[in-house]
Amino acid sequence: MKKRIFSGVQPTGALHLGNYLGAIKNWVDLQDKYDSIFCVVDLHALTVPQEPKELKKNVLGAAAVFLAAGISPKKCLVFVQSEVAEHAELAWILNTIAKIPELERMTQFKEKSKEHRSKINMGLFDYPVLMAADILLYQTEAVPVGEDQVQHVELARTLAQRFNRLYGKTFAIPQPLLGKQGARIMGLDNPLKKMSKSANNPYNYIALTDSTKMIEDKIKKAVTDSGSEIKHEKDRPAIANLMTIYSLFSGLSLAAIEKKYQSQDYSQFKTDLAKIVVKGLSPFQKKFKSLQSKPAYLRKILDQGAKNASSLAQKTIKEVREKVGLR
Repeated sequence: MKKRIFSGVQPTGALHLGNYLGAIKNWVDLQDKYDSIFCVVDLHALTVPQEPKELKKNVLGAAAVFLAAGISPKKCLVFVQSEVAEHAELAWILNTIAKIPELERMTQFKEKSKEHRSKINMGLFDYPVLMAADILLYQTEAVPVGEDQVQHVELARTLAQRFNRLYGKTFAIPQPLLGKQGARIMGLDNPLKKMSKSANNPYNYIALTDSTKMIEDKIKKAVTDSGSEIKHEKDRPAIANLMTIYSLFSGLSLAAIEKKYQSQDYSQFKTDLAKIVVKGLSPFQKKFKSLQSKPAYLRKILDQGAKNASSLAQKTIKEVREKVGLR
């Protein structure tokens, strides 16, 4: 029996290199090794205001990204979170054993609440419990995540262990599964913060659907560190981030990149990086464009995925209901 993995992406705005290199590309590599479940997590997207028609469009867009990147619905379950009601039900039950101080310690909540204290809603505060429900509902054993999400997987582990202790063994205890490299792609305008599709500056990220000219322009304007050496060092986060992107697209090691550009400057490196990114995204962009013109096909895959996911989810929620006394 293969171990089961679960992961998801929010359908908000344009998915970018950080989503692809930090998550989706890793999923493609893992789908043959694991029993894989990948989800468009639209309930999580509601923690910030969404225009309804745009959200529906983005759900199909996210599904098209999955498939264009190489996720196979023949090998994996691909579905939309809100179409499996057990996610929300399990989240509520887990809320009854989650502790407020545990949620207050979540780094993402602390950062966002500092910036937008008056706009923070209960959904954003409770986001990690819903994420725990997403994971535990499918008896997930490993969770492919970026470094910034490891804390959320740890909460899922805590809640699973607590529930098992209170009611008897029910949930598998998940482990975070980090890629060797690229687990966290940083912003092109600020290498100290993660690349984000919600960033105010469009030069923070490279969208997976950006044109060749836009990609070239964004990489050309990406911030760099003082000096001009192409070296991957902790105290030079800007060039280290660009080198990570170069490595993940080219297949060259960081050491090989350093050697290749030992007598070159930032300008030449950025020019070459733009070419590599454009070339690397070209097959994806062709497939994505084709899939976007087939909404009925995407909907069919998501509907079948939700049906199969529901059959798994119902087994878990039935046991949970019985153990807490709801049946």
